[in-house]
Amino acid sequence: MKIGVVASADQSSLGQNLPAMVDGDGSAAHAYVTSEALNEGPDAARNLADAVHYLSILHGQHPGVVELAALKTALPDARGWLDQAEQGFARERLFLSQLTVAAGPLPSTPGHDKSEAAALSQRHAIETLARSERTGCALGAAMALILDWQAIRPVLISAAARLDVEAPLSALPEQAETLALADTIGADQMVNRAMTFGAEQILAQHRGLWNLLEAREAARDMW
Repeated sequence: MKIGVVASADQSSLGQNLPAMVDGDGSAAHAYVTSEALNEGPDAARNLADAVHYLSILHGQHPGVVELAALKTALPDARGWLDQAEQGFARERLFLSQLTVAAGPLPSTPGHDKSEAAALSQRHAIETLARSERTGCALGAAMALILDWQAIRPVLISAAARLDVEAPLSALPEQAETLALADTIGADQMVNRAMTFGAEQILAQHRGLWNLLEAREAARDMW
């Protein structure tokens, strides 16, 4: 029987499991993220504007996942990483805000009310996850966000190029730092499982967002 990433969480380190989770279940694995329709096609400008607005719904608010995780995480080994992640994501949030303003109004799309309600529900789920009292859950969510942002950021860069917005250099923790911390904190199997759960849920919400954006793009094409 094939053993999946989650099932093998107790058999290998979290630092080994996280990259496989992010690669297999995160934004990089969603076809829409690198599609021509989103990045290069004749309607890419409106599709990128849509993506910017909806990413802002999920991650443009303060406090966000990283800040909430910092409040919920009392593990001393995680403090330096969380401080860097907070500062780095604050820069990303400002970048996202600038893109949202430059993009202007959301593209007219059939079923917009339902789309917005779905995105707000996702944001609520993410915030609930980041406020979890289960030790390691919020930290795992923050780590997955930072790792998955490496696949999301090129979309923002594409939008910036079209909107004439200067893209800042990333100040987020390097992947190696994140995975080293995951190995350290995840040595405790109860914390490991909680971090794995938090990471899984963030990636699931990101997949849901890309599904929503792809459906909105298709609805505009049919309108």
